[in-house]
Amino acid sequence: MLVLGGGVIGLACAYYLLAAGRSVTVLEQGTAGCAASHGNCGTLTPSHAAPLAMPGTIATALRWLLKPEAPLRIAPRVDPALLRWLLGFAAHCNWRDALHATAAKAPLLQRSRLLIEELVRTEGLDCEFEASGTLNVFRDRSAFEQACGLHERLADFAPPVEVLDEATTLAREPALKRGIAGALFHPGDAQLRPDRYVAELARVVRAKGGVIEERTRIDTILRERGRITRVQTSQGDFGGRDIVFALGAWSPRFARALGLRIPIQPGKGYSITYTRPVLCPRIPLTLKEPSVCVTAWGSGYRLGSTMEFAGYDTRLNRVRLDALRRGAAQFLHEPEGPAVVEEWYGWRPMTPDDLPVLGRVEGIDNLLMATGHGMLGVTMSAGTGLLVSELACGRSPSLDCTSFAPARFN
Repeated sequence: MLVLGGGVIGLACAYYLLAAGRSVTVLEQGTAGCAASHGNCGTLTPSHAAPLAMPGTIATALRWLLKPEAPLRIAPRVDPALLRWLLGFAAHCNWRDALHATAAKAPLLQRSRLLIEELVRTEGLDCEFEASGTLNVFRDRSAFEQACGLHERLADFAPPVEVLDEATTLAREPALKRGIAGALFHPGDAQLRPDRYVAELARVVRAKGGVIEERTRIDTILRERGRITRVQTSQGDFGGRDIVFALGAWSPRFARALGLRIPIQPGKGYSITYTRPVLCPRIPLTLKEPSVCVTAWGSGYRLGSTMEFAGYDTRLNRVRLDALRRGAAQFLHEPEGPAVVEEWYGWRPMTPDDLPVLGRVEGIDNLLMATGHGMLGVTMSAGTGLLVSELACGRSPSLDCTSFAPARFN
């Protein structure tokens, strides 16, 4: 097996393929887990089954576009692919599609969350995993009531949630300031340190006999008679009986070369990692109005999130980083740690329907797609890896993958 991409999805696929008895080589243009897998907030969130494309999202997005520090930014430029993506996203902002996406994502998220905990335990992964739950915190009463109503509507698909008033929220999380309208606690969620998780996955893959070819840039994927025959790279040619396409935000470039339509846009997220403040949150937090995620581990403290559609822009946008700081300051007694360790960005592979692209490709017998996981790549990693191994080995997948099929975009 040849796995294209050494991020969290590619490494999880490699792990489960090795467990199924396949030999595996992973090609990674940088170092294993160096991209979007590295600096995200590391929450494992079955609670996030609802898609980004929801009724009302377009109106909120339009209001945000007038504010440079808002959670969403679309860089002004002529980009037909982005325009098509935005129109596709808008077409999914209805209840029928939202309920379909939630029903499709929820089983994968919940299964993957449990698989990650099992993987941490059985392989002894040193990644600061905690079954902590997560807390979504609101200062605006109307937004809180709307979120409660949404969870009631999605109750058939979503895991259990606890609705907390201000007093209960502050008692559970003393790092928060007063003025909380309420919070939603998701007991089934968890956290880990993502850079350590991917480093440990890479360690285990190598220990089980897998090969990870780092600093290996993919130049061309050659297709003949309905099969991938060779992958030409900066380090020579590679091949495999089956090819797993786990290229994340870089997927569109290589998909087009294969004649495939995979409408993925790079959604740029940011984070700031600090040393731990004295009054550090006990539970991973999502501060809802500014859309800031806050995660603390024994080894550090991180503010993250935001969504910027700016193509493959490699600059750190100071306005986006400052928005994280300001958003945290609205909610937390100590919003920042004593010292900045890292300021970071990464490109999330965003699909217009907010569902991953997972499954065999019609017309290319030996190609399996495992991309487009959006903001939930870490959470979906183990579940995706297991499904890819089942498909590669000719077994019936243990979860229904129909909604994730690559052919849905053709």
